[in-house]
Amino acid sequence: MSLTHLISIRDLDYREAITLLDTAEQMAATQSRRVKKLPTLHGRTVVNLFFEDSTRTRLSFEAAAKRLSADVINFSAKGSSVSKGESLKDTALTLQAMGADAVVVRHSSSGAAHRLAHAGWMNLPVLNAGDGTHQHPTQALLDAMTLRRHFRRDASDPNTDPVAPGTDLKGARVVIVGDVLHSRVARSNVDLLTLLGAHVTLVAPPTLLPVGVDQWACDIDYDLDHAISTEPDAIMMLRVQRERMSAAGGGFFPSPSEYHAAYGLDRQRFDRLPEHAVVMHPGPMNRGLEICAEAADSARSVVVEQVSNGVCVRMAALYLLLAPEGTSRD
Repeated sequence: MSLTHLISIRDLDYREAITLLDTAEQMAATQSRRVKKLPTLHGRTVVNLFFEDSTRTRLSFEAAAKRLSADVINFSAKGSSVSKGESLKDTALTLQAMGADAVVVRHSSSGAAHRLAHAGWMNLPVLNAGDGTHQHPTQALLDAMTLRRHFRRDASDPNTDPVAPGTDLKGARVVIVGDVLHSRVARSNVDLLTLLGAHVTLVAPPTLLPVGVDQWACDIDYDLDHAISTEPDAIMMLRVQRERMSAAGGGFFPSPSEYHAAYGLDRQRFDRLPEHAVVMHPGPMNRGLEICAEAADSARSVVVEQVSNGVCVRMAALYLLLAPEGTSRD
């Protein structure tokens, strides 16, 4: 597999997606060792270029790079030359001149990662860590990795065989609930999960669905109770992005309590889920709004596992981009 950038799930075909997930499983196998660090990217420099606040994603990419022995430079737009007016182009030229080998970028504008990768400003691989409401490919990959580990398998059995290479999600039923309008996680997951053979249903009030969602490769349901009655294998609760709603003037739902009553995973809905269904959330969770504590802290919650798998997925992406045996790059 020759990976040049990782900008969007739509840039991957089925084989490439499976290769990324299988490589992530190989990385996960190394993380159970006493010494987790691999020498694979020794001498390489990865820059985390974050124009938008993030803790989980930045730390996950940093941990992934360091566990592959790469050097890491963390760049935050706040307090930097960007806050003084420096353009994305000039920032890119600076990173190239400093000898960076790869750039992980998070930006509030949709398309920023694609622009950075393809504008000709630098000749470096770019990993999209989230751009506006567009894409978040490594989040979708870590979600798919988590689902592969639980679908049709007894996750409570420590003797369960590891995921077989080439495993996809054919036949899995996944319900994604909440603020789809502002969610790059939902968009990326619909693209990847359906590519891997899963059936995805989006559940949200009409005000939190984007224009054109009827063209996505998924079903739409406005009734969470009905969606739960279809016996999904996984339910993913999306964070209500109130900061984006405030910037747009609000008015997307009457009140937090009414949103929770209609679209929150409360105790009653959690109890009605199939026994094998797992509960997912990209984090950070708004407890009491999109999810209740009983569901978030239950044995069927895989939220913490998602975080762990995120490091392995990002290790896999960096390896395939930068390691001589993982890519055609010199």
